[in-house]
Amino acid sequence: MILEKLIQTGRGEIPADIVLKNCQLVNVVSGEIYPADIALCEDRIAGIGTYQGEKEIDLKGNYVVPGFIDAHMHIESSMVEVPEFAKTVVPLGTTAVIADPHEISNVMGTAGISYVLKSSKYNPLSVYVMLSSCVPATHLETAGAELKAVDLYGLLQDKWVLGLAEVMNYPGLLNRDPDVLDKIRLAGGKQIDGHAPGLSGKDLNGYAAAGIHSDHECATPEEAMEKLRLGMHIMIREGTVARNMKDLLPVINEHTASQCMFCTDDRTPLDLLTRGHINSMIREAVEWGLNPVTAIRIASLNTARYFGLTHLGAVAPGLMADFNVLENLKDFKPVMVYKNGVLVAERGEITSPPAERKYFPLRSSVNVKWLYEENFRIPAKEGSARVIGIHPGQITTTNLRELPKIENGFVVADTDRDILKIAVVERHHATGNMGLGLVKGFGLKSGAIASSVAHDSHNLIAVGTNDRDLFEAVVQLVRMQGGITAVKDGEVLESLPLPIAGLLSNRPLREVADKLESLKGAAKSLGCAVEDPFMLMAFLALTVIPELKISDLGLVDVVQFKIVDLFE
Repeated sequence: MILEKLIQTGRGEIPADIVLKNCQLVNVVSGEIYPADIALCEDRIAGIGTYQGEKEIDLKGNYVVPGFIDAHMHIESSMVEVPEFAKTVVPLGTTAVIADPHEISNVMGTAGISYVLKSSKYNPLSVYVMLSSCVPATHLETAGAELKAVDLYGLLQDKWVLGLAEVMNYPGLLNRDPDVLDKIRLAGGKQIDGHAPGLSGKDLNGYAAAGIHSDHECATPEEAMEKLRLGMHIMIREGTVARNMKDLLPVINEHTASQCMFCTDDRTPLDLLTRGHINSMIREAVEWGLNPVTAIRIASLNTARYFGLTHLGAVAPGLMADFNVLENLKDFKPVMVYKNGVLVAERGEITSPPAERKYFPLRSSVNVKWLYEENFRIPAKEGSARVIGIHPGQITTTNLRELPKIENGFVVADTDRDILKIAVVERHHATGNMGLGLVKGFGLKSGAIASSVAHDSHNLIAVGTNDRDLFEAVVQLVRMQGGITAVKDGEVLESLPLPIAGLLSNRPLREVADKLESLKGAAKSLGCAVEDPFMLMAFLALTVIPELKISDLGLVDVVQFKIVDLFE
């Protein structure tokens, strides 16, 4: 029996299965670093001290730290399936993630959540799920599914499901929308994560009073401190577009550190390959002055305790043997990664044999009513127009007012002033819905770019300089049954197919990253001035982040939380 063997090993009565000798233990519970042997019994840590084992490994003074845990992320942003994602992040020291399958559930409903749960099995990565609370995110868009509390009930019983994911519909919660409240009640004693950028004062009190215990949308120290004072936990985010860590590090002190966690939220394949995962957050936080032990604790123990994962988060007797071996506390590149007591990665490469690949087919997800180039025309009206002003490096936008360029009674792109056309085409039910608007900041001089990745409902989104290329770009997405493309003069320059829900590739992450790099190059050849235009474009349909966004139903004034006309 494992329990009896575990006790005997811990007492030193029998040799450990494996003993890691001559290591420096980073104890995230006590805040100390000291020499010790680590005794393993099957998939658990049996003891810390001096031990003998059936197998002994000399770590030669290297550091042992807990496996890193991402407190909130969307696997869909990696654009690959779970096994391929695991192959990428496990060698970087991530042994567990808390995933919100919000993107795929907006396309596929409960089938999307089940797909993530099933495809997460038999991988060297623990994938825990928080159930998507806002599908659709708002009434201002058309999603592929609608999830009520009753739809989530059965999934909540799964042992890998930890609670309710980011409650982004805070207006609905504050106004006691019955559907939102049903989901809050359904979560019971499980965790409920928040998503409330800029929420303050008594509205924030009401939000927290509903049992929402965290937030990953803080952008300033003042916002984070207000939420910390109300007992909320802060998930410090460092994604590909939304990067908040440097601004939020000042809130971490001896009193608040235990309330903080690290999360990536959304990271692209190229970002994962070049920057890393949670290990990059630890490295950068230490470079910016955070104590290394504190940074490691924020990346491990704090997250485990918040989610009730009492078997994870530290290197201590009785806990799962999930840990990393580091040569130093500067670059945080693991030389060895152990998962469940097994060496699963060494010097950046997976060492454990891959699990037998199982396929979980999903239905086609791109269903578009027949399109014509004329559908992209915008009839002109008198006066100034609302224009989405983008902020490079942020997912917020500005609600601008500009006089549009008009030709033959229609609004056209004005490349001299960097005012381009933007379109969102409904792709789930072939309704024919299409939102048309203007956007400023991409810098395109010709052509168009388009994607089926458009948070949160993931309709088809396109930005371009002329109607023909906008049309051709959207048609290419339909041909691929989802993906990303760049078009010029009616010709496709580059494309990345995403056949799984229009969000994920079935190809290796490196291949996907190379395609994305080629797409960025194609966009740059069109004059694009944005570092990652496809990721930024995806967030222009996110109707819960201020100020002005766009959905298949039209322009959305997020501050007023309503559809508005292009012209004032």
